Amino acid sequence: MTAFDETFDFVVVGSGGGSMCCALTLKTGGKSVAILEKTSLIGGTTARSGGVMWIPNNPFMKRDGVPDSFEQATTYLDAVVGSPNDAPGTSAERRGTYLVEGVEMVNFLVAQGIKLNRVSYWPDYYDDAPGGSEQGRTVVAELFNVNELGAWKSKLRPNFLSMMSTLDEMLQLRFLKQSWASKRIAARFMLRTVGAKLTGKHYVTAGAALQGRMLQASLKAGVELRTDSPVTELIAEDGVVKGIVTTRDGKPWRIGARLGVLVNAGGFARNQAMRDEHIPGTSTNWSLTAEGDTGEMILEMARLGAATAQMEEFVGNQIAIPPGMEDVAIKPVVQGVTASPHCILVDQSGVRYMNEGGSYMAYCRNMLIRNREVAAVPSWAIMDQQFLKKYMLANTMPGTKKPKSWFETGFLKKADSIEELAKLISIDPAALRGTVDRFNGFVAQNHDDDFQRGDRAYDRWLGDKYAPNASLGSIDQGPFYAMEVLPGDVGTYGGVVTDTNARVLREDGSVIEGLYATGVSTASSMGRVYPGAGASVGPSFVWGYVTAKHVLAKSA
Repeated sequence: MTAFDETFDFVVVGSGGGSMCCALTLKTGGKSVAILEKTSLIGGTTARSGGVMWIPNNPFMKRDGVPDSFEQATTYLDAVVGSPNDAPGTSAERRGTYLVEGVEMVNFLVAQGIKLNRVSYWPDYYDDAPGGSEQGRTVVAELFNVNELGAWKSKLRPNFLSMMSTLDEMLQLRFLKQSWASKRIAARFMLRTVGAKLTGKHYVTAGAALQGRMLQASLKAGVELRTDSPVTELIAEDGVVKGIVTTRDGKPWRIGARLGVLVNAGGFARNQAMRDEHIPGTSTNWSLTAEGDTGEMILEMARLGAATAQMEEFVGNQIAIPPGMEDVAIKPVVQGVTASPHCILVDQSGVRYMNEGGSYMAYCRNMLIRNREVAAVPSWAIMDQQFLKKYMLANTMPGTKKPKSWFETGFLKKADSIEELAKLISIDPAALRGTVDRFNGFVAQNHDDDFQRGDRAYDRWLGDKYAPNASLGSIDQGPFYAMEVLPGDVGTYGGVVTDTNARVLREDGSVIEGLYATGVSTASSMGRVYPGAGASVGPSFVWGYVTAKHVLAKSA
């Protein structure tokens, strides 16, 4: 028998999306729980992210009269995900469990005092597929006064958004030049910021709001949370996981787990060696994940015999790297740039090769696939003066003068003609001119015959709802500009294979007793597809909740 330095009923490795959800559920069942976070900050990449959960048929949809059902969501997932033989993380049974337990999970969190809501309009990424929802199935946290955490405030991982505005509001601010409604929203959050300072409050948004609220509830419930506590080993006896080895005061510290261990330690986006093996041609420097996303717990579970799958998949999120931000952790996301009017994406031969709207995961996958035949990493965003006047670019507001360093370093190329621009980016002028002319022809006829950009509601949502065509606009008013676009990411999408109870499985399908996993430590239950906003955070929470329910039922 292993001698432990201390023992809990359950141990959670990592403090990302599903960790505190699992811990809260177990605490309501009277179990002792410890969450061990290897970095100095709580919340994982979830805290840094948009903090959106994709939960079909959620109670906020019902409240707002947005139609959805288990059957509709099943139809959608069957249509866009299916059951590919090479994606063991997904199955009809796993997806069905997700849909049922997701609704229960949201209701549970609300009952615990977690203030959640929905974004009013955020279409599914394949909304035109059978069962798709144009209104969207998103669940987010309401703004959170982080000062309520007291001494733990400094332990919450900061979000990529520093403004005291909701995601709903932020999504409208990009139309500041076109909409009085957007101007009123800007005034509202400015007043909120002033009011917060006067009243001693500090509101955080998106993932920080979600994880801040989860942290507050976990502390209140009596969950043991420890930072700077990396887990180096899973302890198994007779094939059953009984505990872990961590570090305390610089020495190994063995913690027993009577009822099991949940691994929610992220993926391997910050591990270049694992990226080179599974997702070649990508870089850790393009990732927006937290620094602890280094994959060692996936390898540790594999050491115990866990099956792994879908390791070549990642949640791509196209980025640009302005001068001075090469070593900054959170780089500008340019998801909406090439989906907006007056802009396209071309490879290094000057050819447009995909619908620039749609899922960011599919977008970046398309870049890598194209790159196998024609150099496309990086690709080039091609835009004109109309674009710069109307839309945000790399975190700068519409119509503003761009930094001098952008032009001096070549981050943003500028020319008076398409042909001159082509020469600046080493593309055949005739090729780029032909691509732009072809696209402008589609604009004139009001339809993209090549890639159907704008046919989906999600494409149009990414674009400009105030423009004559939300997705298409001519590129014909100089000067003209080009900017490199890279296949960044918000996490990997492969890991260990789990069952409908979130238990980790071996290659032969047998269960590793006492070992559970969720989040991007697992092979996604969404297979190789990102069906809608929050298709990583949502599953992390849901399978964390499922873990706790299974543990409680088993120990009853």
